[in-house]
Amino acid sequence: MECYLDNSATTKPCKAAVEAVVSSLENDWGNPSSIHQKGVNSFLVLGNSRKVIAKSLLCENGEIYFTPSGTVANNTAIFGAVNSLKRRGNKIVTTAFEHPSVQKCMDKLSDDGFEIVRIKPQKNGSIDVDDFENVIDENTILVSLMAVNNEVGTILPFDKIKKIISKKNSPALLHVDNVQGYLKIPVIPKNCGIDLLSVSAHKVHGPKGIGALYINKNVKIKPYVLGGGQENSMCSGTQGTPAIAGFAAAVEDFGSTADNLKKIENLNLRFKEQLKSIDGVFVNSPDDAIPYIINLSLTKIPSQVSVNYFSMNHVFISAGSACSKGHRSEVLSAMELPPERIDSALRISLSHNTTELEIDRCIEVIKASISELRKK
Repeated sequence: MECYLDNSATTKPCKAAVEAVVSSLENDWGNPSSIHQKGVNSFLVLGNSRKVIAKSLLCENGEIYFTPSGTVANNTAIFGAVNSLKRRGNKIVTTAFEHPSVQKCMDKLSDDGFEIVRIKPQKNGSIDVDDFENVIDENTILVSLMAVNNEVGTILPFDKIKKIISKKNSPALLHVDNVQGYLKIPVIPKNCGIDLLSVSAHKVHGPKGIGALYINKNVKIKPYVLGGGQENSMCSGTQGTPAIAGFAAAVEDFGSTADNLKKIENLNLRFKEQLKSIDGVFVNSPDDAIPYIINLSLTKIPSQVSVNYFSMNHVFISAGSACSKGHRSEVLSAMELPPERIDSALRISLSHNTTELEIDRCIEVIKASISELRKK
């Protein structure tokens, strides 16, 4: 029995997404910028897909810009915002446990002379909204934070930041990396005052190689990827229509956020209840983390040893972010966990396709790994 429990790294493309990709490749493969019929057909696919993504975020079609990935969406939002507002201030506020596609942008901006304030999580993995209020000021031009942490599942206070920005008379734009939260928890940009929001297809059972950036119609940022002017010049380059069609199909096929969340909550509870009887296992995720992600440590067993053992037993998990392969987790380090917890940490991540049998099989392999690997 194969158990795929690494859905925060990527999800299996759903049948609807695969069919949409194939159909576009076979039938609507024209360049959407071409004015002949083949181009027009591809352009129509692009427009219909944009409507689907916009509907999922309750925004206007023209506020959705397709990008080659969530990483490009994050880079476009961050550098676009900073380049537009750099004359109004020098401070950028973020957190100490963002995805590398945000962290690396902040490192670059720090090298360029911007003041980067990284808010540290508390030891339980949560983020205190008061910490944002203490650092946002009139010199702040951007606040960038994820909706859901990709390693421990912390839900960040993204919905409270815009009020702080307004209260402090700050010109800052609010960017939210919603790659891990998209369709899993309700995040509606206009309800939260979010100016820029990034999403990605392959986290919601769509194809890899396609993401999207929401930009509030009243916000103007400078393009970061330059070229032929596609996506209203915000992300130039010929659009990958097949991947975009697959993205839209996956979103339509995803189902109810509330219904899926209820199912995942039950699976999460089933998993954690069974963990209680196993010695030397520590859950690193906060109690109020998104139930899709469970970060835990099997002490005295190095993470990579566990991942390999699980894989040999056809249970597929990770040691943390797939984008930080081979490096000690910056997220768990920011939480100031003991080294033995960090070096033995594993991430179990679920999808609405996960079954109780997979949960139970994972528990069996955890018990077996402790029995076999702690002896060596």
